[in-house]
Amino acid sequence: MHNIRYIKLCSAIFILTSYYLLTVTAEPTEETIITGIVSKVRDGDTVEVGEVPIRLNGVSAPELNENLGRNAKLFMTELILGRKIRCILTGEKSYDRLVGTCFTDNQDIGTILIEAGLAIDCPKYSGGRYKKFETKRGREQIKLPRYCYK
Repeated sequence: MHNIRYIKLCSAIFILTSYYLLTVTAEPTEETIITGIVSKVRDGDTVEVGEVPIRLNGVSAPELNENLGRNAKLFMTELILGRKIRCILTGEKSYDRLVGTCFTDNQDIGTILIEAGLAIDCPKYSGGRYKKFETKRGREQIKLPRYCYK
């Protein structure tokens, strides 16, 4: 009899705890910020901070096999590999990556990459905040992916 009550109590605690955790993570009340050393640059718009892959929010860099793709990766590698960055996460994921706006020395990395002509604004996710930083080279040589259209 005591074992049944114990099992019921444990089950109730598990259900309540699970509900509480889901509720808290589903609706965060504060920004999530990751700060750390860039351990890898995957391509122009994806880096890893430690073991955490992060996709730059609202930035569209060419894929490695596209025009300027390797240049964008090399630029990012020289800019931030082995350096400390801070990323403000949106709470969204793109494949295996968290999505966020990242900074080095208080400068938006997306802005730096776009100003270098190695990426363009992805308006669906940026709300157009990077458009003013685009270069002629970037607009002419980088194709905006379909997922960036509103």
